[in-house]
Amino acid sequence: MIQLHTDCLVFETSEGEAIPCSAQDVTVELLGDAAHELEPMLVTEAAEAVLYHFKVDLNRNSVSVGEFTLALERILRGFGFKVMAADDCNDDAAETNLHDLAHQAGEGLEMVFFCTLRDQIHADLHGKPELLRVKGLREAVKKLTGAKQWSPRCQKLNDQIVDYLRHIVSKHQQKAKLTLMIV
Repeated sequence: MIQLHTDCLVFETSEGEAIPCSAQDVTVELLGDAAHELEPMLVTEAAEAVLYHFKVDLNRNSVSVGEFTLALERILRGFGFKVMAADDCNDDAAETNLHDLAHQAGEGLEMVFFCTLRDQIHADLHGKPELLRVKGLREAVKKLTGAKQWSPRCQKLNDQIVDYLRHIVSKHQQKAKLTLMIV
């Protein structure tokens, strides 16, 4: 029998296949685009913790993709992230793309952007979703500031947008259950 590399597990798919793969590669596959939104070191450390748990704590060399996903979700939740498996995604969700809104507003027109954002979020919340998914924050900030590289001004605007979104959601949560996800 071929010995697995120390950072690999055999992943059992739902179709019954057994695929040797590094935990990091599977993590990137499971998280999809969200993996690029998280701090890369955080994803690496979470994957290594799951790998350690199965290989050392449980003395296992193979694991189902579902088991690995569940363990990874627990770790990421422990870091304060709200994580949902792909099959658990809520159909009752609204999505807003901040980059599109920033493109509509134009470079340097932050006040116009915030007004457009307010109108868009209120329109999204009109349907009473349980999940408000907001994407494109980093690109929107760069577009609005005209920056090619991240700067302190970018970080300040980023924080203002996140605070604004949290404020809107906190007001809405008094009426109904709502989760804000910024990806």
